[in-house]
Amino acid sequence: MNPINPLRLLLICVILTVAGWSATVVTSRYSMATPVLPATALATMGVIVIITLILGIRILRWRNSHKPNSTAKKTQLDPLMAARTLVLAQACAYAGTVLLGWHIGIFLDQLRIWSMRSDQGITWLALAMAGGGLVMIVVGLIVERFCKIPPEDSDPNLDGKKGRPARGEAAGEGEYAYRGD
Repeated sequence: MNPINPLRLLLICVILTVAGWSATVVTSRYSMATPVLPATALATMGVIVIITLILGIRILRWRNSHKPNSTAKKTQLDPLMAARTLVLAQACAYAGTVLLGWHIGIFLDQLRIWSMRSDQGITWLALAMAGGGLVMIVVGLIVERFCKIPPEDSDPNLDGKKGRPARGEAAGEGEYAYRGD
């Protein structure tokens, strides 16, 4: 699985900022409600962040217990749980990007009419949701780093270069070895 590309996250955030701003302009023009999530969504975002962190810390503890000088008890890691944790971390980062972009767009539109409104509740709610999205992005990227396992230096298949098999050895399961003749 490929790591998250920060430029892709930035592009998604910019696109959704424009979409959130446009949706707010359209809804205010037709006297509809502003398309902002309710405050209870912050609790849901918090639960997602906590679950992602707990699962990520389990992976990090396993990874740190398998260092050469570690005295911690050696345990097995369920590879399916590790893959699910990685997918959850990436989904958390992408969902946070969507929420951040959308609510920044709403916040920018609300700033335009800041002095004309008597109640700034929607503006502060949009800012809180954007902050929650930012927290989701950060936690997703951190947990994704937790799931990255470095190659072992004592691997006999390495030919002096990290992560590269020796000549004549298969690069991975199901791949053919290059004989070089």
